[in-house]
Amino acid sequence: MTLPPFDIQPTLAGAKVLLRPLATSDFEALYAVAADPDIWAMHPYRDRYKRDVFEGFFAEAITSQGAFAIFDQVTGAMIGSSRFANYDAEAGEIEIGWTFFACSYWRGGYNRETKLLMLRHIFPHVETVVFQIGAHNLRSRTAVERLGGKFVRSYARDYQGQSQDYVMYHLTVEDARAGALALEDR
Repeated sequence: MTLPPFDIQPTLAGAKVLLRPLATSDFEALYAVAADPDIWAMHPYRDRYKRDVFEGFFAEAITSQGAFAIFDQVTGAMIGSSRFANYDAEAGEIEIGWTFFACSYWRGGYNRETKLLMLRHIFPHVETVVFQIGAHNLRSRTAVERLGGKFVRSYARDYQGQSQDYVMYHLTVEDARAGALALEDR
């Protein structure tokens, strides 16, 4: 895998969250978050709460070299993960995805701040951010739409012998600004 000519795995800090590069030593703390089946209820692969399944997911995150551990800025607790992936220099695109949070951090602005930090970091380097979401994951679809993401298409994706329905969204810097995202650093 060729890494982009910018830091794809920086440390990013906001008022609510701290993102830092995911490390192999983070497995147990992140699995403690991911072991809740409710996190994966709308996800195409609902069994990621199982340790053996999560081990594969975690290994892919480490291999991606773009994954983050997400921490609560107040308590210091690990609360989830996200990542950059599939950088395409020619198309000026990168994907943000594989994001999950402990259920106790839903609806508290943690996902929005995480995505805003990631977008602020990445938009100087790409024109478009791609989000690929399970077609039935209404929580994630709504979150991306609130950021200004535009629906592109529906498709089926095969992964480890399973075919699942997905939707793709694109978010450009213009769409983000039109959606009233404050992309400039404060």
